[in-house]
Amino acid sequence: MRPYARIIIVLLVAGIGLLHAGCGIKSKPEPPEAVRPKRIMDLTAVSVAKGVRIRWGRPEHYTGGGRMRDLGKFEILRSSGGELPSVISEIAVTDLQRFRQQTHFSYLDVDTVVGHRYRYRVVSTTTDGYESLPSNQAEIVRTVPKPPPNPENFVLPTPVPLP
Repeated sequence: MRPYARIIIVLLVAGIGLLHAGCGIKSKPEPPEAVRPKRIMDLTAVSVAKGVRIRWGRPEHYTGGGRMRDLGKFEILRSSGGELPSVISEIAVTDLQRFRQQTHFSYLDVDTVVGHRYRYRVVSTTTDGYESLPSNQAEIVRTVPKPPPNPENFVLPTPVPLP
């Protein structure tokens, strides 16, 4: 056998071995709609002294059912009156490497006016850019919250005797 024929055979065997090694992916590829975060459904809004506070739970699964470990950020959308929702803030998720991750998030919207109606939604995004559908809508009319009871004139209710 000629020397260059041996080299060709060795290269062919090595090439076939590399083809069978694959790219390292050990699971089936998922379609994009299955790896977007599940839609947030627990968004709430409440008037506080300095504005409107919204609160929601962390999405823990993809729409395809798998456990999500790459949550990247939240976009806060707000609309008022007949206007379309627009992004008013982005909140980066920075606890991906922590053992215990944050389970609830909140945002204080200080750019509000008493007596106006506001509608909020939140969109979650993975670190590689897959976006969830917008959350449930939290609607609120901004009011001035009631002050806490004054301890100087606070009266405890009178106990009623049991029969």
